[in-house]
Amino acid sequence: MTAIDELQSAITDVAERVGPAIVGIGSRQRGSGVVIGEGRVLTNAHNIRGDEVTVHFADGRTERGQVTGFDVDGDLAVVTVDTGSAQAPAWADGSATAVGTIVFGAAATPGGGTRVTLGTVSAISRAFRGPGGRRIAGSVEHTAPLAPGSSGGALLDAQGRFLGLNTNRIGEGFYLALPADAALRERIDALGRGESPSRLRLGVAVAPSHVARRLRRSVGLPEVDGLLVRGVDDGSLAAKAGIVEGDLIVEVAGKPITDGDELVEALAAATPPFDVKIVRGTEERTVSVGSGEATGEA
Repeated sequence: MTAIDELQSAITDVAERVGPAIVGIGSRQRGSGVVIGEGRVLTNAHNIRGDEVTVHFADGRTERGQVTGFDVDGDLAVVTVDTGSAQAPAWADGSATAVGTIVFGAAATPGGGTRVTLGTVSAISRAFRGPGGRRIAGSVEHTAPLAPGSSGGALLDAQGRFLGLNTNRIGEGFYLALPADAALRERIDALGRGESPSRLRLGVAVAPSHVARRLRRSVGLPEVDGLLVRGVDDGSLAAKAGIVEGDLIVEVAGKPITDGDELVEALAAATPPFDVKIVRGTEERTVSVGSGEATGEA
């Protein structure tokens, strides 16, 4: 058997074994999904509209599914639906993926059936912005072509094992997948139990550090790295802590803040009450978030 014959055989084998587990999401197929267990389908959060969704199976069957868990910041959703005889693919160790690994992309097609493409892992530990604007790190970059409607489908290894969830296109010919590692499995299990994540939010609209420096310079104030507060939501943690429009957030829970990603990461690690250091005019203050108290410090 030649190398071409072996490759053809591998693609055919993956398509036949995993094809039934790949589904279309949405009445007009906004995206794809993958069966992860009996009665459970995994897809991207950006493919979901509302609490119910139409799921199209490779055998032509169409079912209405209920969104069990939804994580917009992580771009994940778990749908409860009658999966019939479709079997979930085995999991590979997505954390062990290396550059050069042969991979297959599997997605639903609008007319029914499964599209399988071939590529290689071109980079690891990539990052992108989720639908909520949050930075999602640790993704696998690969070259298996994905047509529109493929997000939420499976990235597979040469044995047809689930290697990651295809999520984002980054330019011509490159795609990102969330790796099928232990962390993803834990997040999926939680979503399957209906435990949608609730993330801590200050309740502020901010401008980036370079805007803050320019504005402070324009009114004769010393330049300071931080995020400029452009607005505060009524009743938010920030409002209760005394943070106001025009303040400069420079530290959250002991972590310096110079951009939006650092703010999100600091909030993710913080447990109320925690301190937020701000600069108001020329005065540096520390406010306690989650306690309702504020203290001024020179």
